[in-house]
Amino acid sequence: MHFSAFGKINDTVRQIADGQLQINHQIVVRQSNVFSILARNVNRLSERLQYALEEERRAEQAKNELITNVSHDLRTPLTSVVGYLGLIEQDRYRDEVELRHYIAIAYEKSQHLHELIDDLFEYTRMRHDTIALKLEPINLVEMLGQLLVQYHMPLEEVGIVSQLHSDEKQITVRADAGKLARVFENLIANAMSYGREGKRIDVWVTLMEGKVSVAIVNYGEPISAIDLPHIFDRFYRADKSRTRWSGGSGLGLAICKSIIEKHGGTIDADSNSERTVFRVILPLQHVEIST
Repeated sequence: MHFSAFGKINDTVRQIADGQLQINHQIVVRQSNVFSILARNVNRLSERLQYALEEERRAEQAKNELITNVSHDLRTPLTSVVGYLGLIEQDRYRDEVELRHYIAIAYEKSQHLHELIDDLFEYTRMRHDTIALKLEPINLVEMLGQLLVQYHMPLEEVGIVSQLHSDEKQITVRADAGKLARVFENLIANAMSYGREGKRIDVWVTLMEGKVSVAIVNYGEPISAIDLPHIFDRFYRADKSRTRWSGGSGLGLAICKSIIEKHGGTIDADSNSERTVFRVILPLQHVEIST
């Protein structure tokens, strides 16, 4: 019996050395002795090695997808910049008005390139934990109010009114002000872009047990049930456009998710024919509430 158990262990170790890590081929030793302990350890080693290899494959696949999508997203505005600058360099414009038009388009596309590169850099830093949060006391209600004031003119131009709803004047949390503001700016901008038909954006701040919830609601075009589970995935293609719900770079909501998770919170979305809600939930740590 000992020789049989030893043979099983020896065969499995040889398979591991050869890169054959099938979990369903694990060692089974029914007796409780030194061989059963050794078998369990070898089985555990096999499982961990297989998991590590699967993680490596997923990381490699994610890297390849990232390179492909970034190349695609950079190529489009870059082609426009090169094209219009080429027309200018060849004097292929009728008058100064058309020249200025070409320059304006090239500048706009170059700005878009800048945003794409910035978003990619921010996303990779957040995903690889190479950025430290600068935590400080933040009045969440005040921050949201200031952001809505900043967006007042752009919202007014597209016929949207906004309103902040909160029973408290002050909810102070420890957060990175710049990063947190970026999240809510992105969500407000999305609500403005896709909620025009509803003519209104509501921001609700609600205290929960040990948490605070911020819901940004628009009443425009809903997100389809097919797209909804994937809108926080990087470069997800929703509808006919890869950036349908992800901002200009396709990374906006992915960055938001990384930032909120780094703060120990969650972000999700819900959408139906009546309204679309993006909800951020943050833990209440060192909180001050003023009514």
